Amino acid sequence: MADINYLWAPPAPLSLPVRGTSARFPVNRLFFVGRNYQAHAREMGTSVDKASMRPVYFTKFAAMLAESGTTAPYPPETQDYHHEMELIVALGEDGFRVSTQQAAGMIYGYACGLDMTRRDLQASAKAKGNPWDVAKNVEAGAVASEIVPADGRVLTHGEISLKVNGQLRQHGDLADMIWTIPEIIADLSTYYHLKAGDLIYTGTPEGVGPVQPGDHLDGWIEGVGALSFDIGPAE
Repeated sequence: MADINYLWAPPAPLSLPVRGTSARFPVNRLFFVGRNYQAHAREMGTSVDKASMRPVYFTKFAAMLAESGTTAPYPPETQDYHHEMELIVALGEDGFRVSTQQAAGMIYGYACGLDMTRRDLQASAKAKGNPWDVAKNVEAGAVASEIVPADGRVLTHGEISLKVNGQLRQHGDLADMIWTIPEIIADLSTYYHLKAGDLIYTGTPEGVGPVQPGDHLDGWIEGVGALSFDIGPAE
């Protein structure tokens, strides 16, 4: 194949470190599950009936990914920037319209994640019935730790917590998720041809709240690992 003459250099591939190896996990797309913990749904003014509802999803550009240890500026056009600590499921196989049993086999590994949100913009958009992409699709607003290979594990429980400046803000258990990991993968695969490299942020427990410039965030998930993230000054 002849070399392609690009007008300018295309973006470098996105990837995350993998624990125990020098190889890196190539990142494809970022999917997010909304309202997957009942207590968080209630603090957001709603509730979830699993018997009559399906999971709710949104996406972020892969370019919004930030590795654990990053310092990112407080984002523009918001006065209410919130943290949301989440378990990330990293897919290692493709799948479309898969069963929950097949979904479990698509899991390459897990990571700790933060879904950062311009909450005031989200609330305003919801009140007007408008899309709220700019509330979620924030530069450096999808934080991820290293990938931990699953080795056949399908996580069903484990502590998930977040501290801001050493003070506990979020604390829950993966067992509190409304939809299990295989259920999420199987349902999402009815909308998309899922691909190896896709990351799925599986929702946040209660306790979401604002951060300010200068804040330091530490999150951890039992059996997975930890992450850190620093909020820099606004630009």
